Amino acid sequence: MTDDQSKSIEKQPKNTQAPSAPVPAQKTTPAASNISSAMAQSNTKTPKAPEPQIKKVDIAIAGVTYPIFCPVHEQEELLSAVSYINNYALDLKRDAPSLSQESILVLCCLNLYEKIHANQRSDEDRLQKDKQSEVLLNKIMKDAHSIL
Repeated sequence: MTDDQSKSIEKQPKNTQAPSAPVPAQKTTPAASNISSAMAQSNTKTPKAPEPQIKKVDIAIAGVTYPIFCPVHEQEELLSAVSYINNYALDLKRDAPSLSQESILVLCCLNLYEKIHANQRSDEDRLQKDKQSEVLLNKIMKDAHSIL
């Protein structure tokens, strides 16, 4: 989760108002009474979903610490990503010590994009080869059946 997303979560208003006073009963028609009682029943039967557990995690990349808010269940994956990116950033910093932190992070992003794109192409190539293999296998089986 990005820092901007977490700030928007922090800014969400929390319902801290006291419960509203009961509304006096009004005369209603039988149909309106049935609708309002059905709505009341549906409101009492709907369980509220638990709020997501968000945790502030301080991460360090190439010696700079960033506060990140992430769901608790994603913290381990975040730390794994930080470790990978930090190692890559430190390698860049060692090879080009004059690069700014921003330049290092831009190069990290470009490298990650390149790796993701290469994996996608590899997956597409694999699917294409699987289709070709299936077509060839079906042809061989058809030819074998015609011979037998």
